[in-house]
Amino acid sequence: MFGVDQLLTTNQNALAGRRIGLVTNNAATTSPQSGMKPSRWALQQAGFNLTALFSPEHGLGAGAADGAEVRHGTDRLTGLPIYSLYGATFRPTPEMLADIDLLLFDIPDVGARFYTYIWTLSHVMEACAETGTPLWVLDRPNPLGGLIDMAEGPMLDEQNISTFVGRWSMPVRHSLTAGELAVLWNQERNLHVDLNVIKSAGWSRRQHWPDTRLPFVPASPAMPSYDAVLVYPGTCFFEGTNVSEGRGTSNPFQQIGAPWVDGNALADAFNAWALAGVFARAVEFIPAASKHAGQVCQGVMLHVDDASIYHPVAAGLHLLLSVMRNHPAEFGWLPYPTAANGPGFGHFDRLVGQLSVRQELVKQIDLTAAQNRRQIQQWTQAAGWSERTESILLYD
Repeated sequence: MFGVDQLLTTNQNALAGRRIGLVTNNAATTSPQSGMKPSRWALQQAGFNLTALFSPEHGLGAGAADGAEVRHGTDRLTGLPIYSLYGATFRPTPEMLADIDLLLFDIPDVGARFYTYIWTLSHVMEACAETGTPLWVLDRPNPLGGLIDMAEGPMLDEQNISTFVGRWSMPVRHSLTAGELAVLWNQERNLHVDLNVIKSAGWSRRQHWPDTRLPFVPASPAMPSYDAVLVYPGTCFFEGTNVSEGRGTSNPFQQIGAPWVDGNALADAFNAWALAGVFARAVEFIPAASKHAGQVCQGVMLHVDDASIYHPVAAGLHLLLSVMRNHPAEFGWLPYPTAANGPGFGHFDRLVGQLSVRQELVKQIDLTAAQNRRQIQQWTQAAGWSERTESILLYD
């Protein structure tokens, strides 16, 4: 049961008569036992006094293009006004919260630092702190599991890089739920939000999404499956390069490539690393949109055969280094414009969270495989994360 299911069954009387705002999208549903209804519809049908909706990147429908500005509107399902938090503003304004007694947050996350829904949560928390609005996070499982020792850096250097794909210091793969992040930020950032987390029931930290035996609801247009989520913390780095990350294909983030890539040679180079739990297969694809749209691309698809030992960030960096080494003349870095990050210069730096990694990757091309491994292992350490999160974990 998700947090919204718990709210529907155990907390309804406590909210009687209160004017409620809800930060959500179509990916947030009740559990199959409750009919997998959109959370906002289920809450409204149950008699909760919803008065306004707030939507993150990709909009309330979770279908807007990556990075595209989303405007305010009206929800056809509930008739409620929708305030976009990915357009003219990225946080609720005091005027938006003026007639709200309580704000709920219910949006699925995918467990990676640069997936923007958690940063919408951070802005929502700051807005609630400023206005004194209570915030309840309706929690959901982390689809990548919650084992803290599986968290992977680099840790974000927020003194030099703080953007909508990473505001505050944390690893790329964080192994927390949105509710746990809210508790952590409330403590570490001294936000003093009147915060309540409604936990999910029946989820343990060892469980990845398939272990829940629940259907996977696409979290955004390029996040259609658990398989995409599983590799995303590593292959998303290709957004900042001239290599397609698979957008505009049926397997976004699971495959990468470009017209100039030798797919078979790249598969051999990646597989030579013998990384735990994953192997690459040469593929050919034609993106319908985004980079290299309409062009035949050669590349590789990553296949994870053991998620329990697979480290996606390390795999992504090894794959990136393999491309750079195999195609030094063709490979390049690209900006990635979005509504939140403007022209998007230095996008790879923003994703990886450290200014030095890009330059060091270039140097790694001429080093040995053993030296490459040591450097990537150093980058992906989540130094201090276990100690920082030990007291805020909500699940066993």
